Amino acid sequence: MMTDIEIAKAAKPLHIREVAAGLGIPEDALEYYGKYKAKLEEGFIQEMSSRPDGKLVLVTAISPTPMGEGKTTTTVGLGEAMPLVGQKAIIALREPSLGPVFGIKGGAAGGGYAQVLPMEDINLHFTGDMHAITAANNLLCAVLDNSLQQGNPLKIDTRRILFKRCMDMNDRALRNVIVGLGGRVNGVPREDGFQITVASEIMAIFCLATDMADLKRRLGNILVAYNTEGGPVYAKDLKCVGAMAALLRDAFKPNLVQTLTGTPCLMHGGPFANIAHGCNSIRATRLALKLADITITEAGFGSDLGAEKFLDIKCPTAGIAPSCIVLVATVRALKYNGGVAKDKVAEPNMAALEKGIVNLAAHLANMQKYGVPVVVAINRFPQDTEEELDYIAAYCKEQGAEFALSEVFAKGAEGGVELAKKVVEAVKKPSAFRSIVAGCGSIKERLDTIAKTIYGAREVIYTPAAEKALRDILALDPAMDEKPVCVAKTQYSLSDDPGKLGRPTDFAITVRDIRLSNGAGFVVALTGDIMTMPGLPKAPAAQGIDVDEKGDIWGLF
Repeated sequence: MMTDIEIAKAAKPLHIREVAAGLGIPEDALEYYGKYKAKLEEGFIQEMSSRPDGKLVLVTAISPTPMGEGKTTTTVGLGEAMPLVGQKAIIALREPSLGPVFGIKGGAAGGGYAQVLPMEDINLHFTGDMHAITAANNLLCAVLDNSLQQGNPLKIDTRRILFKRCMDMNDRALRNVIVGLGGRVNGVPREDGFQITVASEIMAIFCLATDMADLKRRLGNILVAYNTEGGPVYAKDLKCVGAMAALLRDAFKPNLVQTLTGTPCLMHGGPFANIAHGCNSIRATRLALKLADITITEAGFGSDLGAEKFLDIKCPTAGIAPSCIVLVATVRALKYNGGVAKDKVAEPNMAALEKGIVNLAAHLANMQKYGVPVVVAINRFPQDTEEELDYIAAYCKEQGAEFALSEVFAKGAEGGVELAKKVVEAVKKPSAFRSIVAGCGSIKERLDTIAKTIYGAREVIYTPAAEKALRDILALDPAMDEKPVCVAKTQYSLSDDPGKLGRPTDFAITVRDIRLSNGAGFVVALTGDIMTMPGLPKAPAAQGIDVDEKGDIWGLF
């Protein structure tokens, strides 16, 4: 079988104007970035706001292996299959981060015969959105340091600066740095650090803002530091919000691309789900709902991370609700959760599969708690045996869960027809969506509910640093206690310990710090050893990427 990039290069995509025409988008609403990608003009987005919504389908997954389990591939393949069952569909995805592209997971444009094109562009610079977000973030940092240099009129306490620089790359050496060295002309020396762009508050704001006015309001509300008297210093106090918005103006327009079969895809925004809220932009999702009968979107990593945040943060913020949840499960991930080493998951092992099936049970039960129909997608890999696949199917039957075998990686649209039929049936069923944290009165109550209801934890423990951080947040305004909670947690376990696989029991979740993302509108609870600037693995994917003499890129996946 050809590699992902070979399949992508062999494809003959439609001109993006043809993809747009299929959605009823006029050519004058397109802002071209070459022949195969375009941004949508603001006026058109506003015109669509009065249209009725189609159905929304969320694709999530069980706890993954470090290689990922094909959640995006399943999303893309499902979108490709929808026309084969008579449905007008659109996909809404996140943009890839360069961190995973050059790290361990590779890109985020799908795989095999379920890809979004142009694959090389999407996985690298695309339309420049990531760079714009990085620039806006670092402009705020530069203005803050300049304020210190120019006499510190805001009386910023250099020991209590909260906002960090960012870059869209895994680089552990930048987690903790000292800036301003080299004498007075080079600034005020202080401790600083970087986080990856997709974990930044600017990215969260970008994906949760509904329009330019909302974007600017949220940017202005970023808590960047405290002053020497203990009072807050916000981004608006530094008077650079307008300049940040100018950097984000073009990026704020959703991107239109297509799958291998021409199914339209809005790809916009890209926060990680283990260290951020893991969903594409509200703007893109809302627009997609106006353009097609069925919108298929995904949220990062397992359902305990991306889906929980989609359902408890994004949906209430955007005023939307899913009509169906697709839960992706794989033989290899269940064996991994049954204790098999990641380099052995391709080998047949029924004992490990039977042990790891409890992970599927946990994620299935959790998604059913939201009152939405759930369909399990068994994503087939070439090494899977019929015995292993049959075991998962039989388990789903025992649980009374709808399921379908997905073979979109190898077969494209045709490999997703069975799943598409099940999803179409599911979206017609009654749905009574309700956030699990609805009615929770405080940050601690929300954390307690998420930890016990979704993770299966016994209790939540707060370090002294976390307790102090929460007191500082509530001292700003007691109403802060009503903010949603975004949990930063390992993706490999339902607990905060990546070594506790399967369905761990009798464990505590330890919150080591709480950070206010005031512009985004939530607090971030950091658990375990999770870091907002990842590092590269021993053999990063970057070592296999190259450009030939013709200028063609190879090695992306």
